[in-house]
Amino acid sequence: MKAKGTYQPKKKHRSRVHGFLKRMATALGRKTIKRRRAMGRKKLTI
Repeated sequence: MKAKGTYQPKKKHRSRVHGFLKRMATALGRKTIKRRRAMGRKKLTI
């Protein structure tokens, strides 16, 4: 039997850790969003 991989994705957890609302909650997060907008990113967060 093969061992499980390290990454067991969960959409809810992912968005709670790296999502838009989490980014907007902190000054550094807002800076990140601003930086990504300036780059012309299509997707800002997950």
